[in-house]
Parts: sequence; C-alpha cells; structure tokens
Amino acid sequence: MDPDLISGLLHEIADTGRGTPTRLPIRVWSMSGVERLAFPDGTTAVLKYACDPFTVESRTLRAAARAGIPVPRVLGSAQRGGLLAMVLEDLGDPRREATDGEAATAAASLHAAVPPPSLSVLEENALAALPGKALGHLRRLRAADRWTEGTEDLAGILDALAHAAERKAAGAMSPPFGWVHSEFHPSSLHIGPRGWHLLDLARSFTGPGLLDLASWQGLSIRQSPDPARLRGLIDGYIAAGGPRDALTRRGGLPPEAWALGWHRVWAVEWFLDQAHRWINDPAKDLGSIKVVRHHLTAAADLLEV
Repeated sequence: MDPDLISGLLHEIADTGRGTPTRLPIRVWSMSGVERLAFPDGTTAVLKYACDPFTVESRTLRAAARAGIPVPRVLGSAQRGGLLAMVLEDLGDPRREATDGEAATAAASLHAAVPPPSLSVLEENALAALPGKALGHLRRLRAADRWTEGTEDLAGILDALAHAAERKAAGAMSPPFGWVHSEFHPSSLHIGPRGWHLLDLARSFTGPGLLDLASWQGLSIRQSPDPARLRGLIDGYIAAGGPRDALTRRGGLPPEAWALGWHRVWAVEWFLDQAHRWINDPAKDLGSIKVVRHHLTAAADLLEV
C-alpha cells in the first residue's frame, strides 16, 4: 500500500479544521491497517485503510448502521487507486474480551437484519463449488512451480470434497440464511462502555449464518475444532433470538459438524486465493501449506468425506 496515497486520502477525509492529527498505529497488515488519530483539540478518531478486495467496508458499515446494528460510525471515507480509507468513530480500547453469550446476541442481531443487495451471495450451489475453486487455485500455484512438493494429499482431499460437495452442502439455505459477518471472532466484537459493536465487516456476504458461529472458535492450528462448544453456542444463539432451525441437520450432519467443516473449506479457498492472487509471496508458501493441510484434514473429518 502506498503511504503517500493513504496520507492524501486521510487529508481529504479529515480536513475538518481541527488540525493535522497524530497517527498512532494499532494494527497494520500487508493489505490493511488501523490507526488511532489524535487531533490537537484532544479528540480522537480511527483511521482504517485497506486495498482490494477489502474496499467495500465503508458501504457495509453504513448499511449496518441503517439496519440498527451497533457498528462504529463512518465519519468519512474516500477511495482511489484500489485503496479505501475511512475515518471511524473511536470506540476506545475494549474493556474485555467478548463472551460466548455476547457473541450469540450479536450474531442473532446481525442475522436478523436484511442484508444490503451489494453483498455477494454464498447459496447452496456456491458453497458446493468451493472445493473445486480451491482445487483450481492449487493447480494454478503448481503450474507456477509453487506448492509442488508434498502437496499431493491436498489435491486428493480437495478432490474428495468436490465430489461430495453437492450432497454435503444440502441445507445451506436453511435458517439462519442472511447477513454473514464472515470474520466473526472475539477481536471483531468490541465490548465497551456503550455495550457491543461489530467491527471488521469488510468480507461480509449473504449466506449460511452458522458459518459465523463456527468462525467464533477461530482457525488456530494449535487447537482442534470443538463441536460440543459450537453446539452450546448454537443453543445460546437460539435463546438470544436466533431461529430454532439452526439446530436442523444439514448435509446429513449435525449442524455443528456441518458448520465447522464448511467454515474450514471456505477459509481454505480464501487462503489459496490469497496465495496465488492477493499476496502472491512464495516465501510464505511453507507456512501456508501447513495451515491449509491442517484445515483440510479437519474439514474432511467433520464433513465425513
């Protein structure tokens, strides 16, 4: 990302007569960053910037606010050259990590809102297509002389998942089907003096809400997926107003196994897409292969493929 372009967009957004703010990095990655802005008058705001494919978040946050979902207010935004910059309301540092109960409440609220038509849709056929898409990414990486050693097992698992995908994706559009956060985990649910606010909606889509509940556990390779914990979260989600159909079996599987398995397939397709298109850094291949293998193995086990 071009630092001068970020600075130019910030000046365009934040030229409010309050003077030039001091920029204090909070989290900065290769494709996005979050900074706190401290203005000379003592007020603060948050600067968030991101490149493609994360450049729709300002629209999504505004749509969420109109739908009554607690999100940080967008004070201004600008986009140029494949880069989005937003100045957001500063919610301050979170008081503590969100609980499973608060996650259930936030998920039920988001899933009950009408998603904006601008969101992409992950319906049953699109879900079933994910293993094949991931296999295509892997083949393109191998054609570029990357991911060539010791990855035959990855191709085999993806092929098996692709053959079973239509059957295993059955029920994807059963409730809850609607607005999905997609990166729903404790760091994206801010707990502050005014309650909870959802953050990081850059990859929202319309699809199976159970993927959000599965996402809450994270994707650490240091721990195995926990179906029993997810079943408890689904129960809490229903108690918080989520649809009782969340407990319905789908793809011939309990909802917790279905959600954890498909969430990993969804993540693997994204990791492989990143590896060959968005990040395209061969130096990171060994680590990425390890992560993909871990999640694919777990997905095949959960989906009974």
